[in-house]
Amino acid sequence: LAASVAAESARRRAALLRIEEADRAFRSAEARLEEAKSRLSRTMRALDQTRGERAALADAADPQTDAARAQLALETGKLEALRAAVETLEAARADAQAAEADAREEARHAEDDLRRLKSEAEALSALSRGPAKSPYRPALDSVQPDRGYEAALAAALGEDLEAALDHRAPARWEGATSPSIDWPKGATPLAPLIKAPPELAARLAAVALCEVADAPGLVARLPVGARLVTKEGDLFRWDGFVARAESEKPAARRLAQKARLGELTAEIAALSPKVENLAAAHRAASERVRHLEADIRAARLKPSEQEKILTRARDAVEGLAREAARRDARLQSLTETIARFAEEAKACEAGVEAAEAELETLAAAKAAATSDAPTPDDRAGEEALGAARKAAGAAREHEASARAALDAEKRAKEGRLRRRDGLARDVSDWKRRTEAARARTADLSHERARLEAELARMAEAPTEIAARREKLLDDFTLAERRRASAADQLAAAEADAGARDRASRAADAAAAEAREERAAAAARQEAAHERLTSAAEAVRETARLEPAELVAKLADEAVAVPADFAGLEQHLRNLEHEREAMGAVNLRAEEEAREHGLRLDAMQSERSDLTGAIARLRSGIEDLNGEGRTRLLAAFEIINDSFKVLFQTLFDGGQAELRLVESEDPLEAGLEIYACPPGKRMAVMSLMSGGEQALTATALIFAVFLANPSPICVLDEVDAPLDDANVDRFCRLLDEMRRRTETRFITITHNPVTMSRMDRLFGVTMAERGISQLVSVDLTQAEKLVAQ
Repeated sequence: LAASVAAESARRRAALLRIEEADRAFRSAEARLEEAKSRLSRTMRALDQTRGERAALADAADPQTDAARAQLALETGKLEALRAAVETLEAARADAQAAEADAREEARHAEDDLRRLKSEAEALSALSRGPAKSPYRPALDSVQPDRGYEAALAAALGEDLEAALDHRAPARWEGATSPSIDWPKGATPLAPLIKAPPELAARLAAVALCEVADAPGLVARLPVGARLVTKEGDLFRWDGFVARAESEKPAARRLAQKARLGELTAEIAALSPKVENLAAAHRAASERVRHLEADIRAARLKPSEQEKILTRARDAVEGLAREAARRDARLQSLTETIARFAEEAKACEAGVEAAEAELETLAAAKAAATSDAPTPDDRAGEEALGAARKAAGAAREHEASARAALDAEKRAKEGRLRRRDGLARDVSDWKRRTEAARARTADLSHERARLEAELARMAEAPTEIAARREKLLDDFTLAERRRASAADQLAAAEADAGARDRASRAADAAAAEAREERAAAAARQEAAHERLTSAAEAVRETARLEPAELVAKLADEAVAVPADFAGLEQHLRNLEHEREAMGAVNLRAEEEAREHGLRLDAMQSERSDLTGAIARLRSGIEDLNGEGRTRLLAAFEIINDSFKVLFQTLFDGGQAELRLVESEDPLEAGLEIYACPPGKRMAVMSLMSGGEQALTATALIFAVFLANPSPICVLDEVDAPLDDANVDRFCRLLDEMRRRTETRFITITHNPVTMSRMDRLFGVTMAERGISQLVSVDLTQAEKLVAQ
C-alpha cells in the first residue's frame, strides 16, 4: 500500500510538473504571440506613416520652381532685349554720326564758298569806285554794259565816267541831242549794248564797235566827233587819236569789278538758302546724335540693373533646385524605409503565424496534461503552485517589456547611426564644396588682379599713343623741313620743281597710306597677341598645364593607349579614377563663363570705343588741318587780290603780291611781301625805302580790313615817313576805306595835312606850366560854321 501511495504521489507530482511546464510554455507562447502582434502593429503603423509622408511629398507639387524658372526665362529675355536695344542704338548712333559728319562737311564747304564770295564781293564793292573827288555819285555807278563789253565802254568814255549826273556837281553830264550818224559798213553802234542813263545817250550814240583789223580803214570815214572802239578796249577817234587796249584804263578795271560784283551778288543770293538748309540739316543731325548719345547712356544703365534682377532670379531658381534635390533625397530615403518596414511586417506576420501554431500545440498539450486533475488533498500545493505561476508570469511580462524596450532602443540606435553617417557625408560634401569655392574665389581674385593690371595698362595707352603721336609729328615736321630745304635748293628750275612737288605730294600720300597700313598691321598684331594670350590663359586655367606641356601630354597619351580590349578597360578605369579625383563638378561653371564672357565683351566694347575715339581724334586733327589750310588759302587769295589793287592805287601803278615761303604747307609757311613801285624792279619789301614800306604796309593793313573788317583801327604815326604827295594819297585811301566799311579809324599823327583831313581832332596842351588840358575840335562842325 505504501508503495502504491508513493507511486501515485510521484505520478501526481509528475502530472503537476507537466501541467506546470505546459502552462508555462503556453503562457510563454502567448507572450511571444502578443509581442509578435505588437511588433506587427508598430511596424504597420510606421509603414503607414512613412507611406503617408512619402505620398504627401510626392503629391506636393512645387509651383514655385516652375514660376521661378519662368521668371528667370522672362528676365533673361528682358536682358537680351535691353542689350539688343543698346546695340541697335549704337548702330543708329554710328549711322547718325556718319550722317552728321557728311552734313558738317557739306555745310562747311558751302559756308566757305559763301564766305569767300562775300569777302570778294565786299572787296570789289570797296574797290569798284575810284578815289572820291566829290560828294556826288559818278555816272559810272549808273552804267551797266553787257558782259564782255566793259573794256569797250571804258575806252569810249574813259575818265568821263567819273563825272556825276547831278546838276549841282561841278563836273557833270547834262545830256544832249543824240546825233544821227551813218556808220560805215563794219561798225556797229555801241549804245544798244549799254544800259545807261539818258544823259549819256548822246555820247554813246557817237561810239561804234568794230574789229581791230577793220579799224584803220573805218577811221577815215568817221564823221566829226565819232569814235570807234573794239571789244578788247582799243579806241580810234575821228581826229586820229588812238589808244590801244594795252594802256591802263581804271574805268575798265572798275567796270569789270562792277560786273563781277553783280555776278557775285547773284551767286550769293543763290547760295545763301543752300547754306541755311545745309546748316539746318547739320543742326538736325547733331541734335539727333546728341539724342542718341543720351539714349545710349540711359540704355547702358538698364542692362546692369537687369543683370542684378537676373542674378536674384537665378539664385532663387538654384535655391529651389537645391530644395527639390533635398526633397528627392528625402523621398528616396522614405522609399527605402518603406521597403525595410514592409520586410519587417512580413517577418512579423510570419512570427505571429508561428506563435499561433505553437500556441495551439501548447493548448492541446496543456489540455492533455490537465486531464489528470489533482485531488482535493493537493489544494494547498496547487495554491502555492498558482502563486508561483503568477510570480513567474509577472516576471515573464517584465522580461517581454524589457526585451521590447531593448529592441526599440536598438532600432533607434541604428536610425541614429544612419543619420550620423548621412550627416557625416553631408559635412564631407559641404567641406569639399567649401574648398572648391575657396579655390574658385582665389582664381577669381587672381583674375580680378590681372584684369585690374590690364585695365591700368590700357589706361596708360592714350598717354603712350599721344607721346608716339607727338614723336611722329616731330619726325614729320623734321621731314617737312628737310623737304622744304630741298625745295629751296631746287627753286631755280621751276618745271623741275613742279614735277618734284607732284612727286612729293604723291610720296606724302603713299607715306600716309603706309602709316595707315602700319597702324592697321600693328592693331592686327596686337589683337592676335591678345587672342594668343587669352587662349594660353584658358589652357592654363582648364588643364592646369602650360600649352607646350599639354601638347606633349596629349601626344604621349595618344601613343600610350593600348590596342587590346583588356588594356582599354584598364585605361578606361584609370581615366575614371582620374575623373573622380578631380572632385565635384562646378554646376555654375557655365553661368560663370557667361558672366566672364559678358565682362570680356564689355571690355572689348570699351577697347573698341577707345580705338574709335583715337581714330576720330586723328580724323578730327586732319580735318582741322585741312579746314585751316583751305580757309587760310581762301583768305590769303582775297587779301592778296585786295593788296594788289590797293598798292596800285597808292602808288598810281606798279605791282605787288604776297607769297608763302619756306614751306608748301600753308600752316607752316612764312609770309613775304614783294613790291614793285612804278619805275623799279620787283623786290622784297625790306629793300624799299621807308616811305614805300609805310605805303606798302598801309595797303596790306587795309587789304586785311577789306577781307575781315574790324570795328576800330588805330594808326600810330603811319604818315611819319611820307611826303606831302604820299600823305594826300594816304588820306584819300583812308576816306575811301571809311566810306566803304563801318570801321572807325583813329590816327595818331603830327602831320598837318593828315590832321586837316580828319573829322575830329583830340590834343593835349599845356596852357599853364605843369597843367595839361585835353582839347577836342570837331572839324566838320567848324567847316559848317565857317561856311555860314
